[in-house]
Amino acid sequence: MAVPKKKTSKSRRDMRRAQHDRVGAPAISRCPQCGAPTIPHRACTGCGTYRGRQVIEVEAETEDSKQKKAGRG
Repeated sequence: MAVPKKKTSKSRRDMRRAQHDRVGAPAISRCPQCGAPTIPHRACTGCGTYRGRQVIEVEAETEDSKQKKAGRG
């Protein structure tokens, strides 16, 4: 059975374990139809297109809904 020759220090052990907690920033690309930022391989939330096709219906934003989002509703 394999046995370590030397004790692994707490610092070295913790540095090894810390690699699993690193999370990078999500990848962001631009929609070719409307230019809105989107996540790759997902339908655009701005216009509802994916790979040049309309895949989801997106309702048009009205002035009333814009004010509600801004907190003036």
